Amino acid sequence: MSGSDVGSRDLPEGPPRASPPLPPALDEPTVRATSVRPGRRERLAGALQRNVSLGLLVLVALAATLAFPDFASRANLSNVAIQNALLALVAVGMTFVIISGGIDLSVGSVFALGGVLAGLGSAWGPVVALLLPLLVGLAIGAFQGLLIGRARMAPFIVTLAGLLFARGAALAISDQLPMPIQGEAARMVGQSGVAGLAYPVFIALAVVGSGAVVLNRTRYGQSLFAIGGSEEAARLMGLTVWRSKLIAYATTGALSALAGALLASRLGSGLPTAAQGMELNAIAAVVIGGTLLTGGAGTMSGTLAGVLLLGIIQNLINQVGNLGSYTQQVVSGAFLLVVVVVQRYLTREQRL
Repeated sequence: MSGSDVGSRDLPEGPPRASPPLPPALDEPTVRATSVRPGRRERLAGALQRNVSLGLLVLVALAATLAFPDFASRANLSNVAIQNALLALVAVGMTFVIISGGIDLSVGSVFALGGVLAGLGSAWGPVVALLLPLLVGLAIGAFQGLLIGRARMAPFIVTLAGLLFARGAALAISDQLPMPIQGEAARMVGQSGVAGLAYPVFIALAVVGSGAVVLNRTRYGQSLFAIGGSEEAARLMGLTVWRSKLIAYATTGALSALAGALLASRLGSGLPTAAQGMELNAIAAVVIGGTLLTGGAGTMSGTLAGVLLLGIIQNLINQVGNLGSYTQQVVSGAFLLVVVVVQRYLTREQRL
């Protein structure tokens, strides 16, 4: 038999092989069921990150009540609320900025400028005394936001320039002297109140509540979280990043100037040297409240808890009596360091 005959012989055919089955089409419930969901450990880490400041606030308040009988008195609690209402106003704006992945170093200087402008505008009545600093603070914040969002300049550099500009403007307008508030009505805005609380406390509560609604119930709030999480991804999603940043910085400037005007009304004059270092206190309160410095996560309730924590610490140190103001800075710094370390650990747990 030749080789060609072997090559041409028909080989016996075996049973036909079955084709591999095609994967079934995945319907929506199946996709939802097979998607990756965070485990219990990740959910617990996220809940702790959002609520650790509230837990700390409750623990510190309970400890203070047990250690100092006068702490829980109505007069003392009213004093804590009044003293920290203005920081809460500034911290609300700072929360917007930090969630978006930025930072604002100019809030203290804009605060002082707002007080000086309130004294300048009080000659035309209480309405002008409040509107003038509000509009100027809004303009300063909007300009900074435009540079940061549209020109993509570094927030640190832009707001550092804003810090110098606003402080210099406050000193120049007031000639380095307190700017008195003219008119009884303008002075009474920051001094009068209801149920032992001055009007700035109710203004701060209203602003915190409004900020919480904006963050959690509006498209703008969700856009800030998206921008802070990943700015490039937010752009690919079609979000107008520069406009969202402009609004965040404009809001921060307006609230800082309003807080300065309210302080000037309470004291009877606007001080061009007021609020030195307030930007650091505002950042500390926001971070202690659970907002990540890297952006993309944060709550208004946490920010309020951070403000109250710092206020209660200062109040307790004042009640001890033999401790200096530097002790409050040491304790606040230690609180901030501990919270940042805990946040980093919890964030890592969520990613894992």
